[in-house]
Amino acid sequence: MKSQVAYFNGLFSAGSKSVEKKQSSVPNPFSVMVRKEVADQVRSWRFIILALLILLTFLGSMYVSMTNISKAVANAGDPDRLFLYLKLLTTTDGTLPPFHVFIGFLGPLLGISLGFDAINSEQSNGTLIRLMAQPVYRDSVINAKFVASLIVVSTLFLSLNLLMIGGGLIITGVRIEPSEVMRILCFVVLSVIYVSFWLNLSILLSVKFRQTATSALTAIAIWLFFTVFYQVLLNIIVKAFLPDPDVLSQDQLLAYNRIILTFLRFIPSQLYTDATTTLLMPSVRSLGPLTMEQMAGAIPSPLSVRESLLVVWPQVSGLIAATVVCFALSYYLFMRREIRT
Repeated sequence: MKSQVAYFNGLFSAGSKSVEKKQSSVPNPFSVMVRKEVADQVRSWRFIILALLILLTFLGSMYVSMTNISKAVANAGDPDRLFLYLKLLTTTDGTLPPFHVFIGFLGPLLGISLGFDAINSEQSNGTLIRLMAQPVYRDSVINAKFVASLIVVSTLFLSLNLLMIGGGLIITGVRIEPSEVMRILCFVVLSVIYVSFWLNLSILLSVKFRQTATSALTAIAIWLFFTVFYQVLLNIIVKAFLPDPDVLSQDQLLAYNRIILTFLRFIPSQLYTDATTTLLMPSVRSLGPLTMEQMAGAIPSPLSVRESLLVVWPQVSGLIAATVVCFALSYYLFMRREIRT
């Protein structure tokens, strides 16, 4: 009798272990959706075209930097001349802008292209209803869309900067300093955050509008407004309402310049430009106008990585806050959206 009970207990334990093994072998639905979205993004023609465009601008900027790097390093009056690999990202002769300027222009297009049809295309094709019929959480869908695009953008920017470091090591043979590695990694993270803002904005518009063309045109219109028309309108308003700069004292002129800079920093591209300029140029100590009294006694020496991060932290926190707000709004609207119609 005892042997029979032990036999059945052994069968039961073996059966339970096999069930647990099968359950553990079942992949997580979120990871499956992320892998599927990454594969779709990488194979899409719009990403391939934009990635090739960013690669061409990167190669062009690196070529201009390599041809002018000897002049930049030989400039004794430049406190950043010893940072060779940072000079590869900032040196130019006027024919092509530096690489971070190209990212400030092409990064929004990359983010918009990855997210403008994230939700509404799924619903118009009828795949969203079939997806929700599976045993997955609703928030996993929008989270997978964002995480997959974030992985693609991070891999692209990290690969380009590693290519720059490797090319610099092969061509120049100069050892890269740890502070330069930290600044380049911070530049990669900042670029990913900047593109993530436009990605979340386009996902928000994809949740809000049912037509992909409407969400794409709205996102491009917002990008054009902040890139071109905002500064034009700000200059017109400044000339119309502020007094003549010739009759102002030094303190009043500094106050008005700070006001103009404050309004300019509502633009995500301005925040990105200020932050990347400070990170890639260690000698930059301030992002606003300074008086002669404030500059008196200042030694033209590069800042440490920590000090540069403290200078640009308001810009970085502003980009992060804008990104989180756009994602929270898209998350809220998607969770309350009716998908059966």
